[in-house]
Amino acid sequence: MTRHQGITKNILELIGQTPLVQLHNITKHLSGNYFAKLEAFNVGHSAKDRIAQHIIAQAEAKGLIKPGDTIIETTSGNTGFSLAMISVVKGYKCILAVTDKSSKDKIDMLRTMGAEVHLCPANVAADDPRSYYEVAKRLHKENPNSIYINQYFNELNIEAHYKTTGPEIWEQTNGKVTHVVVASGTGGTISGIARYIKEQNPDVKILGVDAFGSAIKKYHETKTLDMEEIYPYKIEGMGKNLIPTATDFDSIDVYEKVTDKDAACKAREIVVTEGIFPGYTSGAVMQATEQYAAKGMFSDDSFVVLVFPDHGSRYMNKIYNDDWMKEQGFFDCNQLKKRMKLV
Repeated sequence: MTRHQGITKNILELIGQTPLVQLHNITKHLSGNYFAKLEAFNVGHSAKDRIAQHIIAQAEAKGLIKPGDTIIETTSGNTGFSLAMISVVKGYKCILAVTDKSSKDKIDMLRTMGAEVHLCPANVAADDPRSYYEVAKRLHKENPNSIYINQYFNELNIEAHYKTTGPEIWEQTNGKVTHVVVASGTGGTISGIARYIKEQNPDVKILGVDAFGSAIKKYHETKTLDMEEIYPYKIEGMGKNLIPTATDFDSIDVYEKVTDKDAACKAREIVVTEGIFPGYTSGAVMQATEQYAAKGMFSDDSFVVLVFPDHGSRYMNKIYNDDWMKEQGFFDCNQLKKRMKLV
């Protein structure tokens, strides 16, 4: 299908139909065939454009919001940017509760887009009044004529990807997909893809990616929230210290955890091996794929789709900043260059 011919009415028509690109160099030591679903090609540069557009469209259809009203949301940055962008186009006010773990680049972009940003501490319990969950709820109560997107507990989060991302992957692979590797935060992306793809072929494996410090993997395996699993970590937009109902755990086959360091280094490796400039979570997805491969998950006939959720430009002050990487103890520059065969 050819896109973007003629005149586009507004930028929101550029959401969806992102490309699927074959990976060559970074996967050459792995069995199987690997393809990256580049969600940075959405106009707001992340997969979150899809849910923002869908949830707001549903609210408009139900008469829950009109121009001049306020959109409120909890976000690590990407959903907030998508909502702020749509608010500009459609004439809404946008107020965001943002974790202070989010990169400075993301926060600057939100404010530049006109959003009112409330920074909230990342390393507090979900029910702490300072958490971005509770701050967003309070802001919703304090602002009349507002809607709270509530992506962690909104079934429309799943529906957006069931209606768009899942069908795109199936069509782009001509139904040949055998595995899909997806990071899990709110769970909407992985769950929507899983529901659609498994309806087409229940044998396709949906492979989740979680962070060390998150409770998601343990909950998937035991159906219990283990607070001992929860501790601070650096990766943004992935993993959780609560259990989102926007995650359909029954549709996901297995989870793999990755470290902050491995995800960061792997993102930078993608850049210099494939020419793709991915976000932090994309590095986590690539790292998890290698860990799954090491466990014998793939064969020569495997057709593996990796969902890369956003663009590296949102992490220039983090994983693409050598000083930040050194401060975290994530790499010695010369050592990394040798690993990537640059010296």
